[in-house]
Amino acid sequence: MTALRKLGSSDLEVFPLALGGNVFGWTADEATSFAVLDAYTAAGGNFVDTADAYSAWVDGNQGGESETIIGKWVKARGNRDDVVIATKVSQHPEYRGLSAANIKAAADASLRRLGTDRIDLYYTHYDQPEVPVEEIIGALDELVQAGKVRHIAASNISAERLRASLEFSDREGLARYVALQPHYNLVSRDTYEGELQDVADRAGLAAVPYYALASGFLTGKYRPGTTVDSPRAGGAARYLESERGRRVLAALDEIAAAHDAPVATVALAWLAARPTVAAPIASARTVDQLPALLGVADLKLTEAELTRLTEASA
Repeated sequence: MTALRKLGSSDLEVFPLALGGNVFGWTADEATSFAVLDAYTAAGGNFVDTADAYSAWVDGNQGGESETIIGKWVKARGNRDDVVIATKVSQHPEYRGLSAANIKAAADASLRRLGTDRIDLYYTHYDQPEVPVEEIIGALDELVQAGKVRHIAASNISAERLRASLEFSDREGLARYVALQPHYNLVSRDTYEGELQDVADRAGLAAVPYYALASGFLTGKYRPGTTVDSPRAGGAARYLESERGRRVLAALDEIAAAHDAPVATVALAWLAARPTVAAPIASARTVDQLPALLGVADLKLTEAELTRLTEASA
């Protein structure tokens, strides 16, 4: 049985891999999404990450498709109390921004789609610097006091705004962020490391990194001269053009061979071992893609291997 990890200062305990729901209603239809969710939870997984905007970018979609699928699955399986559901506010086409009124209206819409009475972890998806942190935290605190949200978190926020938010919560005795969702992986370290990580560390926040596999590049399937059929292929392939990308891939290959493990598992294991990180997020559009992700729960890299990857990615 995989040990769950405590999420920051909250009472939430989560599997060391968060299942990304961005593909549900996009590259995975409802039946496939159900199958992926079933396989993830059967392996001990309990942490599902989505957003109210997923997947508004798809022709014919309105936004909220991922939440709706997750809600139907939870109802069908009767397992709401066994799953930690994280969703986000600010990017849904009908609920844009972080005004107090919008945060509260968007949360109600998410609750309806998810078919639940509470959101376990509610993120501000993209910060809006023009909205005072007092207004944002005040609205989030109201949701917590009403029992609609258990814990709050932030994503895509500057160190300065994160610090100001935490200080306001502490000063006023209001709900306080317990987690941070940064863009962070072996080929994108400056998007988190430094001041932002320092603020999170000092405040006891748990990091739940997105783009943990760099749009698929860190699965190892992108190689010189290969073509990959994926909506993200262009973004992932560009890492091959950098010396660092090729260096990281070489180190991953070497360590993966030593453990007889998939490259993706090694990349996630490095991330899961980083300071402040509780659980990387990764998505699977088929059940076949899951084992390489789930393997992070059992793969323990040596200090020498972690150092090798850290140096290769510098």
